[in-house]
Amino acid sequence: MAKFELKLPKMGESVAEATVTNWLKKVGDKIEMDEAVLEIATDKVDSEVPSEVAGTLVEILFNTDDVVQVGQTIAIIETEGGAVEAPKAEAVAAPVAEVAKTVEAAKETAAPANFSESDKFFSPLVKNIAKEEGISLAELESIQGSGKDGRVNKEDILNYIKNRGSQPVAAAAPVSQAPKAAVEAPKAVPVSVNGGDEIVEMDRMRKLISGYMVASVQTSAHVQSFIEVDVTNIVKWRDKVKNAFEKREGEKLTFTPIFMEAVAKALKDFPGMNISVDGEFIIKRKNINLGMAAALPNGNLIVPVIKNADQLNLVGMAKAVNDLGNRAKAGKLKPDDTQGGTYTVTNVGTFGSVFGTPIINQPQVGILALGAIRKVPAVIETPEGDFIGIRQKMFLSHSYDHRVVDGALGGSFVKRVADYLEAFDVNRDF
Repeated sequence: MAKFELKLPKMGESVAEATVTNWLKKVGDKIEMDEAVLEIATDKVDSEVPSEVAGTLVEILFNTDDVVQVGQTIAIIETEGGAVEAPKAEAVAAPVAEVAKTVEAAKETAAPANFSESDKFFSPLVKNIAKEEGISLAELESIQGSGKDGRVNKEDILNYIKNRGSQPVAAAAPVSQAPKAAVEAPKAVPVSVNGGDEIVEMDRMRKLISGYMVASVQTSAHVQSFIEVDVTNIVKWRDKVKNAFEKREGEKLTFTPIFMEAVAKALKDFPGMNISVDGEFIIKRKNINLGMAAALPNGNLIVPVIKNADQLNLVGMAKAVNDLGNRAKAGKLKPDDTQGGTYTVTNVGTFGSVFGTPIINQPQVGILALGAIRKVPAVIETPEGDFIGIRQKMFLSHSYDHRVVDGALGGSFVKRVADYLEAFDVNRDF
């Protein structure tokens, strides 16, 4: 018999960790090669971790809701036959023993705080240390974390406990945690429930989305610019070529890749919109990576990213849009598919909305909403004079971060997108 270390696999260039959401196998279960052992989640994408060998699960090293780093051993599988790399017990024994010790200490606490009410993520180790030291939920949330996305790690909470008596709790709360007050405020308002109402807990992704939206509004000074665009030429051109396009390329031609092509061109013209904000620093992004809001089977939204969108022609853009959209609907996106976006586009017209005021996808500084295309009466200017005609029009709604993007830039950018769309060449090939 030999033992095999099941490690958290690399899930993408920018994905360094994941949260264990569900163990599909328990200790003692038989496992086939390539059979899923557990489910994990990054910030936006859920995945399964399959076994690379066949055998018996003999040890689970992380519990549900634990955060695991890429490359860490998460379970031990006992196999038959030749030697398999033995687990390095010393690499996991110390943290596991420390967690177990803290858990036992926490069990003896008479009235532990209910940390599950928090919208922030805390690892079981951090929560158990907080319970052992009698730290309240509000106090724990006030600690400034040094981990990924501001998470509180073991060192943060131990340093806080060490200096706990030297300063008021409020002084430890960073400016970046200000949104918490806005999130907690509604909890104090009682909600009446009658006999016919149904109470359903938000799923994990909806909780994440809720947190992202509130944090974005509290972080960025949102301001909007709206512009109406005449897309009659685009509608006529697409109607003319869509069948030939699908026959030649094997892909459906929607309006989305045409719009994304115009946005990528405008970002190249206005690189000041292709930036991110990190505290008091502005990061000028080298690549133009367009996020594309898409619906998931459960109704939630996700934003897969078209990498280097400015380097794609219309055919390449259509293939990228269709691939990401189809995999989003099927729940087959990979973690890296949602990483690295520098600007986001959302199509509110899909649901019949004329325009909307989208919320910025942090840490980006702008997001464009595409409204529904409608036939409307319009004044048409000609050398012979003006007349009224039927045109296909839509609204572009641009939300941008007024901390770093002024009206001149925000308005000029969306105007440039409109210019590209209205100047669309009806004689172009695809």
